[in-house]
Amino acid sequence: MEQPATLDWWLERAAAEFGTPCYVYFMPQIRKRGRHLREAFAQQFTISFAVKSNPNGVLLDRLRDVVDYLDISSAGEFRRALAAGWLPERMSFTGPGKTQAELLEVISGALGELVIESTREAIEANRIAARLKRRQKVLIRLSPTSIPKGFGDQMGGRPSPFGIDVEDCDEAILAIGKLEWLDVTGFHIYAGTQGLKADAAVENYASFLDIFKTVCRRHGIVPDKLIFGSGLGVPYHPSDVAIELERVGTQTVALFETLRGERRFRETKLILETGRYLVAEAGYFLTRVVSTKLSRGTCFAVCDGGMNHNLPASGHFGMALHRNYRMHKVGGGGPVERVNLVGPLCTSIDRLGCDVDLPRLNVGDIVALHNSGAYGPTASPVNFISHEPPLEILVDETGMVDVSDGARAA
Repeated sequence: MEQPATLDWWLERAAAEFGTPCYVYFMPQIRKRGRHLREAFAQQFTISFAVKSNPNGVLLDRLRDVVDYLDISSAGEFRRALAAGWLPERMSFTGPGKTQAELLEVISGALGELVIESTREAIEANRIAARLKRRQKVLIRLSPTSIPKGFGDQMGGRPSPFGIDVEDCDEAILAIGKLEWLDVTGFHIYAGTQGLKADAAVENYASFLDIFKTVCRRHGIVPDKLIFGSGLGVPYHPSDVAIELERVGTQTVALFETLRGERRFRETKLILETGRYLVAEAGYFLTRVVSTKLSRGTCFAVCDGGMNHNLPASGHFGMALHRNYRMHKVGGGGPVERVNLVGPLCTSIDRLGCDVDLPRLNVGDIVALHNSGAYGPTASPVNFISHEPPLEILVDETGMVDVSDGARAA
């Protein structure tokens, strides 16, 4: 298929054919990012995709030739992945609140690895596996005592519901290792996310390696898999600078050389678990201006999509203070004006951009919010005030297709 020259050509076409608000995902860009990840780490990492970041079924299907594994965090994601053609043995299941029903479903469904977050969870999983007479591979999730500065959200280095505190892990590892129906085949650490500093990422991976080596030596474990929570961030905001992935890769690969020098790790699969870094920058949220007004000297553009469709862009998904996403007026044109971009909801917190400099917006114009390929519709309160949910459109080598629930081909 001949590729049009510009991004806006695709975005204008998506808005014209399918309407707004909608998300547009570019599969070629995702494939390119996948190749970039592998090359940056000299093929030392295999790649796992965190379904929570974008569980769209068609996207999951297309990702089967991009990544090696999936990380799921619920039985619902397990079902979505199966429906998208993924084999259960290619999945791992993380999350601190797995229910008995979920454990029963995934263990009976031949899940690849259960990521154990507590001794209690291991005991429950062992009881279910025994009842099913099915051995279950497990990875033990560890929570480090500290993580470097530079991550937007920290899941380690402080009290946390995630994983087993590394300073208390020996007793837990011994207890889990004695459970008859569980096989401890490795470890998992995901301690921080949305990191943009290369030095912090390298330091983080070095810490993971030290922990992995220490616990494996101490307990005589020859691990099949070690999962590294990538923590790699994307430049959501205009002032953000993209992480230097090549520098992260070069320095991390050097650390792997010392790991491989130890016999117990020579055949271990090193897995990079990533979500937003793979898909976020390949997605755009399109919203159309339905009204403009001037109020007490401030310009407002009221759009058909708001925080109910894209909660992260509104600043209510982990931001302490609202910071504007990168965005542009599709098609450009016109003198630049400062405007507040708001959604259609009857609440003052429905804002997509505050004091944004954009070409003058008129009714009917379309604004594209960047970095919207991850944590979009399913991370947003789409039922709030009962507006229609946003559509999801995927651009691939075969063209453009509606991949929303109940989708139709273009």
